[in-house]
This record gives sequence, structure tokens and C-alpha cells, in this order.
Amino acid sequence: MKHIQGRVKGFRGCHLYYQSWLPTQPSQAIIVLVHGIGGHSGVFQNVVEYLVPQGYEVYAFDLRGHGRSPGQRGHINQWREFREDLHSFLQYIRLQRTCCPLIVWGHSLGGTIALDYALRSPSEIQGLILTAPALSKIKIARTKLVLGRMLSRTVPRFSLKLGISTQLGSRDPEMVAAYTQDPLRHEYGSARLATEFFTTVRWIQSHASELKIPLLIMHGSSDHVTLPEGSRAFFQQVIFPDKEHREYDGNYHDLYIDNGYEEIFADLTTWLKQHLDQAEYCQPFDLGLAN
Repeated sequence: MKHIQGRVKGFRGCHLYYQSWLPTQPSQAIIVLVHGIGGHSGVFQNVVEYLVPQGYEVYAFDLRGHGRSPGQRGHINQWREFREDLHSFLQYIRLQRTCCPLIVWGHSLGGTIALDYALRSPSEIQGLILTAPALSKIKIARTKLVLGRMLSRTVPRFSLKLGISTQLGSRDPEMVAAYTQDPLRHEYGSARLATEFFTTVRWIQSHASELKIPLLIMHGSSDHVTLPEGSRAFFQQVIFPDKEHREYDGNYHDLYIDNGYEEIFADLTTWLKQHLDQAEYCQPFDLGLAN
């Protein structure tokens, strides 16, 4: 496995940190991971260790205001920043890997970002995976949400701790401990992020019937961070026939580190194989092309 780290220029010159993990054999596809609020590209180690040995290239970047990327923690001025940052990252990958099918996997807030992008630029990706996407109510105190809406115009950078318990991510105490001790994670969200998020969710819901790419949604039934009914409702609005929704009984928010994540990964790879059966393999990545 080859591990590459670097920076890619995002919207208005924001230098976003990214990582990629590459198999040494020809690859089946590129999987681009988009993390959730407070996370970073390094939280997907379980995913990397599972997918790369099977011949998948995995790429992930730190959203602006997260991890090793610059910006106020948990703040954006407009949702367009997230969308254009993802576009820049995908374009950067495509310049180097022109032949591989490209699948975007968004988790939680990253699911919202990925879905918004897929609805607006469907020709650029060949499949969409959403795990615990934030598409309805979220586990943030109503008073904080109301305050965010009030201050978004006058003090958009006003920020509060979101108050989402680390215990809600996984039932595995070792994973929860690692989450709590991770110095790259944060707990903040700004007033403007809150209003931009809810505006985007409303737009996504009103355009669900326009989605035209293969879709896989995976959600835990006991997710108390992003409620599973949001995934159910969105899935019902999608009319494109190549869609699949799986809900896992008792699972928490962070499916990829929760107990029984092996089942989730097995279902994921089954879906990938079904959609990549006719894809040609790409030759191993040339490190000389990397920055």
C-alpha cells in the first residue's frame, strides 16, 4: 500500500490537506471519502485497511475548517465553498487518474456535501455512497440552532460547541476513546454553517427526484446524531431505479467504526462489485505524478 499526503488548492485558494492510499496492483476504482462535521481525512483507517487490499484507490481530504486544512473550525461563509472544494479535489484526482471509475462516499455532513454535488454535477462521478447522511433533524440542541439562525447575518462567525456526545458514534469503547483523544477533531459549528446547512438540505429534498447516478444509502437504526428517517424519506423520493437503502439494526452513527462494521463493509463491497463488473482495471499509480 502506498500512502501519499499533500495539498490541493480549493475554492479561492484554500490549500486543503489530503491523503491517498493506493494498492500496488491494478485498481478497480477510486473511492473518494468526505468526512463529517468535526472529523478529518484520517478517521477512515478501517475503510482504508479494508478496501485498498481489494484493489481500490482511496482518497480523502480535510474539509476547510477541519483537520489540517486552514480556516475557522466548523465555519463556512457559503455552502459553495464545500461544493467547489470537492470539485477541485475530484478534478485534481482526474488529472492523474483518467481511466478509473470514481465513486464518492460521504459520511454525515459529508453525505450532504456529496449529495448536493452529485445532484449538480452527475456526469463527474459514477456512483454515490452515503453513510448516515445528514438529511433531516440532527442531534443539536434546538436553542443552539435558533441562536445560529439569529446570528448568521450579523455575526456569521459566532461559534458554539455542538454538544454531540462521542458516545453516540460507536458502541465500541476503544473506538470512542480514540475519537475522544484525537487532537485533529473538533466540536464546533458556526452560525453561518448552520443556516447554510439547512438551506442546502431543503434544496436537496426538493431535487431528490433529479438524482441520476447509482446510489447506496447505509444508516444505523439507533443513530441519534443524524436520524435514520431522513435517509428513508430521501430514498423514497429518488426515482432513479439503481438505488439501494440498507438500515442496520442497533447500529450507531459512525458505521465504519461501530460494532459489526464488517457486515457494513461486506455489503459495501458487494454493491461496488455489482457496479464495477464491466470496468477496466487501471494500472498502479505512478508516484512520480504526485505532489
